[in-house]
Amino acid sequence: MSTKQSLFGLPYKYVSLITLVVQNSTLVIVMHRSRVMVPKDQQYFASTAVFLAELIKLFISLYMAGRTQITEKGSLSIYDLYQDIFSSDAWKLMIPAALYTIQNNLQYVAVSLLDAATFSVTYQLKILSTALFSVILLKRSLSGLKWFSLVLLTFGVALVQFPSDKSTNSAAEDDDEGMERFVGLGAVAVACIISGLAGVYFEKVLKGTHATVWTRNVQLSLFSLFTALIMGVWWKDGANVAEKGFFFGYNMVVWSAISCQAIGGIIVALVVKYADNILKGFATSISIILSFLASLWIFTDTSISITFLAGSALVLASTYMYSLPDAPINKDTENDRDGRTGYTKVEQIDLHVEK
Repeated sequence: MSTKQSLFGLPYKYVSLITLVVQNSTLVIVMHRSRVMVPKDQQYFASTAVFLAELIKLFISLYMAGRTQITEKGSLSIYDLYQDIFSSDAWKLMIPAALYTIQNNLQYVAVSLLDAATFSVTYQLKILSTALFSVILLKRSLSGLKWFSLVLLTFGVALVQFPSDKSTNSAAEDDDEGMERFVGLGAVAVACIISGLAGVYFEKVLKGTHATVWTRNVQLSLFSLFTALIMGVWWKDGANVAEKGFFFGYNMVVWSAISCQAIGGIIVALVVKYADNILKGFATSISIILSFLASLWIFTDTSISITFLAGSALVLASTYMYSLPDAPINKDTENDRDGRTGYTKVEQIDLHVEK
């Protein structure tokens, strides 16, 4: 498919980037609102939301895998599609699927306990974890610019965590808020570590295989469904789901959060296809700014300080800097990079989980 195609006169490259900005900005706001707009005893179960998001991803990925087969072979063969999905190496995706499921559940924990702006900025630490795991497990080399951007990212996130002055709160309220913030930051940190580990493992699986990215997404969603059902819906919330029902607490905001999370990976796939890594980094930075401004307008629990603004600025700068291209350090790195999009495989693993 030509990258020169357009929608309403706008090239697909910019359509995909605009959609990514809107999705990334909306997701954090909608997820946070879906968790804080009702009392805790009336909240929906995050495990059921993760399960439904994976179910939606599965249907979308199946449709796209079928379309890809029609484009490449001229017709749809259910048998060939079945053979591709349940190939001999499909079991290798069980590990990243389980990790991604845990990560998605931790996102709901974090977004329930942190304000939307803090979550958006802090969650960019997944860039750091992915880079570090790629260096440790894949022996990949990073340029000086990328190392500098990672240091800048870490420093920026640290600045964001400095508490603002709230002299009107009582000591008990401060203790409760401090504990919630600690748990929320812990959930974000673990989610970022899991994201990096799962992504690098996924890259190892992708090397040497010829399956399409949509086939891999189908496989990931299938395994993720079982993990979400067993570890989340049954083991974590089984008693409550049996008592109150699978769709307890659901409303339009909840469904919007689930849908927005489900289509995130699909949108990133379009960005990879039609745009490049620099534009994706720029779009991510813009989405952080938009979600930050929207949280100030919508939520009263968002407190801003000079250190928060400074940290956010550093995170935005480091996110963009990390996406900038650099000269290949060695032949292996150069061969790992897709010549059309400029992405390495480790940068393409977010097709399934980018939110």
